[in-house]
Order: sequence, then structure tokens, then C-alpha cells
Amino acid sequence: MSTKPENVTPITPLRLEQPTEVNPVVPEPQKSDLEAVAELAQAHAQIVAEIEKRIIGQKRVVDQLLVALFARGHTLFVGVPGLAKTLLISTLAETLNLSFQRIQFTPDLMPADITGTEVLEEDHTTGRRAFRFVKGPVFANLVLADEINRTPPKTQAALLQSMQEYRVTASGTTHELPLPFLVFATQNPIEQEGTYPLPEAQLDRFMFQVDVDYPSEAEEEEIVRQQTSDHRPELSRVLSPQRILQLQELVRRVPAADHVVKYAVALARATRPTSPTAPQFIKDSVSWGAGPRASQYLILAAKARSILDGRFAVAIEDVSALARPTLQHRLILNYRAEAEGRRAGELVDRLLSVVTP
Repeated sequence: MSTKPENVTPITPLRLEQPTEVNPVVPEPQKSDLEAVAELAQAHAQIVAEIEKRIIGQKRVVDQLLVALFARGHTLFVGVPGLAKTLLISTLAETLNLSFQRIQFTPDLMPADITGTEVLEEDHTTGRRAFRFVKGPVFANLVLADEINRTPPKTQAALLQSMQEYRVTASGTTHELPLPFLVFATQNPIEQEGTYPLPEAQLDRFMFQVDVDYPSEAEEEEIVRQQTSDHRPELSRVLSPQRILQLQELVRRVPAADHVVKYAVALARATRPTSPTAPQFIKDSVSWGAGPRASQYLILAAKARSILDGRFAVAIEDVSALARPTLQHRLILNYRAEAEGRRAGELVDRLLSVVTP
């Protein structure tokens, strides 16, 4: 039985100003771009079909993972162990013919264990000694940083340059990472002893925080049948790494109308408690809101979602569908909100009903 709280002031939805230009001039897409969108929409269905050979359920997680891939967005997965996060990433890498490396983050992991190190080698014929750089596991197309919050900040920071610049610097020499390059990190939301929470600057480097939930009862029964048998489905290759790079470039050419950009910016600004457009529940619960990178990621992710759906234009629904994974890890809750058990994702959901286009 639920009781209705008393003296609650109703929330008035914030409406964005209508764009001054009724019919903005949008450049006509090239025929090759439209063909590429149709190709990607078809490839999207094929990729999902291949992943479903090994992954039962988790459709939302798979969809957001593919959006992040084509938007070049690093992703943080939050979920308890045993939900097939590693299997999902490795399956995606195999389907797209991408190199894959898994790094198990531990308290004694050093930065060189991730990026690589210089080793001294001697030529036995000449007796000459020279240093040679041995590449670390970060030199892969898809890197799974497993339990990234179990290693100290110095080691966590070793990923920052690679995530932002796609390169690694060791002993004054810069080494380029293979493209496409994406970091998928995992966190366990339960065990917090002996962990090192990611600083806000590093959290902001992740486009999405994807919550991985338990499967349904029927899905779990199917998982048990599949994983306890000796049958391992073979996967077909869908796209090449070179084609993925071209499609990632296509994402940035997708037009976004002014009212869509205004909506993304309004959502990000409404998360900041000092903003005049922030609703009262944000001011009561949030210490720091999302920065400008959040609105950029919202538009990039919306562009990727649109072409995965076969559309060469961004819709408001693309932005609202990706608001929670884009914004929730960028909200720093205050002590009052944490004491009352509020969650950032729930605040973003409420924000979507307040900020309307």
C-alpha cells in the first residue's frame, strides 16, 4: 500500500525555446553516405544475430555497446560478476575481426603492465646492447579493463592518454595504438572494500555507464543449458576493422538539427545544481553535474544510434534514449542524496520528464 506524500510542489516541465530558423538548411547527404547507412543497418542486424548465438538476453546492453563502438566512445559496465560482460566483449571482437585483450586490474598492477615497458637486449654477434619497447596489452582494438576500480589511481591514469589520444608514451617515445581502439571497463557495484573509486576526470572519459542487470528466469534457464553443454557456436565475421573506421567517420557526418542540439545541451545543463534551469530535485541531490563533454557525447551517441537504425538524421528520441547511460556517471551526488539511497540514474530519468523539447 502506498501513501501519497503531502505538500509536494508539482514540477513544471521545462520547455526549450523553439529554434528561430523554422526550416534550417541541412546539406543533402552524399549518395555514398546513404548507401553506407543502409549497409550499416543491415550489418547491425547481422552483428546482433551473431552475438545472440552466445549471449542470451541483455538486448539493451548490446544495443548501447554497438552505439559506443561506432561513436568511438569508451564504456564503463557496472554489474555483479557472472553476467557475461567479458564474453560479450570478446564475442563482439570475434564477430568484427578485432584484436582483443583483457586486463585484470589488481592492487599491485603497475602502469607498465598496461602500456608496455623497455627491455634491454644484447646482440650476441656484435655485443651491442639496446633498449626495445615491448608493447603492453593496451595495444589492441578492444581492451577490457576488468574491475578497473581495484587498482590504485596511478595505474588507472595509465589509461587516460590512450583513451583520449590513442597513443602511449614510454621513455620519451610515442607509440600509436591500433585503430579502431576502445576501452571497455567493468566495475563490481557490491564489493567496495579495497577499491579505488575512479576520479571524476577519468569517469568523464567514458561515454557511457551501462548497468548490466540480472537476466530473467527464462533467460537464465537458457544460459544454464547453453553454458553447461559442449556446444560452442561458431561466429561469422560481419565487418572488417577498416570498414568500422570508415563507418565511425560516417557518424560525424550525420546532421543534427538545431532543436536536437538544444535539447542535448539543455539536458546536460539541467544536471548542474547552480544552473538556473536545474529543477529543485537536482539542486537538492547533486553536488556537481555533467560538463560540456556530456552534451557532445549525447549528440555523437544519438548520431550512431540513428544510422544503426538506418536513418541519416538524428531524432529527439535518439537523445532521450541514451541520456541515462551518458549522464548518470557524471552526476556527483551529495551526502544527503547518498544517505537517502538515491541513484544518479533515477535522477536522470526524472530529468527526462522535466526537460522537454
